[in-house]
Amino acid sequence: VQLVESGGGLVPPGGSLRLSCAASGFSFSNHYMMWVRQAPGKGLEWVSQIPSDSGRQFYVDSVKGRFTISRDNAKNTLYLQMNTLSSDDTAVYYCTNFRMDYWGKGTLVTVSS
Repeated sequence: VQLVESGGGLVPPGGSLRLSCAASGFSFSNHYMMWVRQAPGKGLEWVSQIPSDSGRQFYVDSVKGRFTISRDNAKNTLYLQMNTLSSDDTAVYYCTNFRMDYWGKGTLVTVSS
């Protein structure tokens, strides 16, 4: 099983990034997937989740209206479009399945001027 996040980087406040998570070694299309983040010096925070059929999605209140989770089951890839970023969004972003037994190494998002 492998999850590989990418797309992080340094972005100014108000900017946008699109994170990707490439999955392999398991039946991605059958799994509910999530994005979780960890800000410097803080614990893990659930950000968003999406069912296997891309049905109803959920977001933590702090990102509602700014972030959009999506997936492409044909490409075994999970995405997170992040808009209007603020310094509070600075964190390492991880993708994981709903049971949280598959994890990537994360991608660092730094929002700073």
